[in-house]
Amino acid sequence: MDPEKVLEGKKILVVDDEMDVIDFLSERLETSEVDRALSYEEAKELLETNHYDAAVLDIMGVRGYDLLKLARGREIPVLMLTAHALSRDSMKESFEKGAYYYVPKDEMDKIDVYLADILEALENDKNVWLKWYDRLSTFCDRRFGANWRNEDPEFWDSLLKY
Repeated sequence: MDPEKVLEGKKILVVDDEMDVIDFLSERLETSEVDRALSYEEAKELLETNHYDAAVLDIMGVRGYDLLKLARGREIPVLMLTAHALSRDSMKESFEKGAYYYVPKDEMDKIDVYLADILEALENDKNVWLKWYDRLSTFCDRRFGANWRNEDPEFWDSLLKY
């Protein structure tokens, strides 16, 4: 898969309360049309007046979960990006509320790959979370310990079914 080709011409909303993060993500998504928002209010207005192929939402500082609800209500696939809310609980909450990917900011240099994973999986009617697990489970193992899925095996098994 070539992320640049998958993302070419796609309209992406990027929301974060740090301009340097928005600038970095916009550079990584150079083949896409990127709208940017630094606040919940800005993002809400953009979500209500535009259609997006995908959205990248920070959790903290911009009311990311509220924006996730708005985006999912408009059937926009969402990738949650976080530094401060990096925990098993916020990861699970993101998925329960409809996010397709949960990415630590440590991994944001691969944002193009992750967004392409989402769009490609949806286009081919595949389970998006399997690709997420394939790419980020080792990160989760290092961050949360090798048994992080054992806390709620039914949830993870249902999410990661083929």
